Amino acid sequence: MSEQLTTIISKVWGMCNPLRDDGVSYGDYLEQLTYLIFLKMSDEYSKPPYKRQTGIPDGYGWNDISILKGVELEEKYRSILEKLGEQGGILGKIFRGATNKINNPAVLSRIVSMIDTEKWVSMSSDVKGEIYEGLLQKNAEDVKSGAGQYFTPRPLIKAMVKCIRPEPMKTVIDPCCGSGGFLLSAQDFIAENYTLDREQKEFLKSEAFHGNEIVANTFKLCLMNLYLHNIGDIYGNIPVTLGDALLTDTGDRYDYVLTNPPFGKKSSMTFTNENGEQESEDLVYNRQDFWTTSSNKQLNFVQHINTILKSTGKAAVVVPDNVLFEGGAGKTDRTYRTGYLERSE
Repeated sequence: MSEQLTTIISKVWGMCNPLRDDGVSYGDYLEQLTYLIFLKMSDEYSKPPYKRQTGIPDGYGWNDISILKGVELEEKYRSILEKLGEQGGILGKIFRGATNKINNPAVLSRIVSMIDTEKWVSMSSDVKGEIYEGLLQKNAEDVKSGAGQYFTPRPLIKAMVKCIRPEPMKTVIDPCCGSGGFLLSAQDFIAENYTLDREQKEFLKSEAFHGNEIVANTFKLCLMNLYLHNIGDIYGNIPVTLGDALLTDTGDRYDYVLTNPPFGKKSSMTFTNENGEQESEDLVYNRQDFWTTSSNKQLNFVQHINTILKSTGKAAVVVPDNVLFEGGAGKTDRTYRTGYLERSE
C-alpha cells in the first residue's frame, strides 16, 4: 500500500469515531463524503488545466464552504445541498433530497478541511476507490445500517467475474447493482488481463458498464463509487438508472450479466389505503417476454436476465437453491431455460 493511500485512508478513518459519538452511522458518513468530495472535484475540474463547466451555480461551490467555520459553514452547506438538488442532470440525481446529517459544526469543519488539503482529481482511481470501498464494507458490517442490501462479499464477486472472464469492447450490466461491486470487479479484470488501446480505454470508461438500482440512496452511492473508479462522466451519460429493472424490457442487450438479485418468495409494494393505513400487496410482473407469471423475485430476475442477455452472452448470477428444485413457476422456468439452451446449441 502506497504512502499516499495509507495517509489518506488514515485521515478518512480518523473521522469515524467522533462522528459515531454524535450518532452518525458509517452510511451517513459515506453519504456526506460523497457530496463533499464531489464538490471538491468539481472545483478542481473548473480550474486549469481542465477548465470544465461544472454546472454548479455561482455561490454554491466548494470555495463557498471551504473558507467558513462553525454555524456559518453548517448553514451554507445546507443551502448548497438544497440548491444542487434542484439542478438537472447528474447534479440533481446525486443531490436530490440531500440533507446535512453532520450536525456538529466542528466535526463538519474538520471533514471539509481534510478534503480540502487533497487534490482529488489527480489522485489515482485506486486510491479513491480504496477509500470508498473500505467505507462501504464498514457500512455493510454495521448491522443497524441494513447495508447488506447492497453489499455482496468481494471474494464472491471476484470469483464470479473470473468465471465469465469479460473481454474489452463488450458490455456488462448488473440489473440490481447496489454500490456497483460487480461492475468495478469486471473493470479490474479487464484492466489487469488486457493491454488496452485508446479506443478500448474510452469504451471501458463510457460505454462498457450499465446498471439499475431501485433504492435511491444506494443509487447515489453507486454513482459516486463508479465515478471515483473512472467509470462514467459527470458531464455525460449516466451508467446507472434509478428504478425497478423488472418493470419493463428497455430493448437493450448486453454481453455479460453479473448480479446478486434480492431473494424472496414474493415481490410486494406498500401503499396507503382509504383509511390511512399501510398495506402491501403482491407485485406481479406481467411482461410478454416472461415465460411464466410469478411474484417470486428470483424467478423474475432469472427471466429478466434471459431477456437482456445477448444470444452469445454469458451470465453469472447468485440464486437460492429453490430456483433449481421448486415446482410450479420454478419448474416452468427450468423447462423453458433447458429448451432455450438446447435450441441455442
